[in-house]
Amino acid sequence: MRIINSFIIAFAMYSKIPMPKANWEKENMKYVMCFFPWVGAVIGALFTLWGFFGDLLPVGHTLYTVLLLLIPVVLTGGIHLDGLLDTADALSSYQPRERRLEILKDSHAGAFAVIACGVYFVTYFGFLSELSYRMISLVSMGFFLSRALSGFAITAFPCAKNSGLAATFANGADKKRARIILLVEIIACGLLMIFKYPIAGSGAVTAALLCFWYYHHMSKKKFGGITGDLAGWFLQICELCMLIAVVLVQTAGAMLR
Repeated sequence: MRIINSFIIAFAMYSKIPMPKANWEKENMKYVMCFFPWVGAVIGALFTLWGFFGDLLPVGHTLYTVLLLLIPVVLTGGIHLDGLLDTADALSSYQPRERRLEILKDSHAGAFAVIACGVYFVTYFGFLSELSYRMISLVSMGFFLSRALSGFAITAFPCAKNSGLAATFANGADKKRARIILLVEIIACGLLMIFKYPIAGSGAVTAALLCFWYYHHMSKKKFGGITGDLAGWFLQICELCMLIAVVLVQTAGAMLR
């Protein structure tokens, strides 16, 4: 029953998909992070469905791309985007560590958050509009990989503070078993991406791992550890970088043919 409750909590917390009620007790929190990537699997499935069949409808390419872009935002309710914007404000403040952590908790959006939001969506839209239909399923798998890496970080990286969303899930997790499960998910997803698309898949996985390395380095140096907002920042940046890597490889391949 606790496995089912962990599944429910993961989807209730990280998606807008209706879920039955589950108590956030310690026993039910042990494997929440293991199910976090499966939220990405649902996003990826809908992303793929619209990517392949949306073009058959009488809509222009711009609207088609906008709706493709909005699928992860609608399904998650923008929870990870909130972390991206809060982190943008904190990093752009050039304040001491304690002040940066305070900025992360501030519910108000600063100028740098607004700028980061605009730049993020314009960049995402631009590269998404260049994505070929053949590569849509590869980008879809990235939604799973980014969340598997994010979940692994929750169980392995130090937390910047003892309270907050990241600390709640980190403290409630069975870290040793969760890390093993998440590592298996990471390896399985990465190998599948490379197996199906050897060059573009390798580029996407490499981009994700580089983002993961930078996430660890930046969070420790700038904040003393990770927080829920930093986890959201990583997930959004990781997905964007994977998309960019796929499009660059796709473009290079087209130029060489």
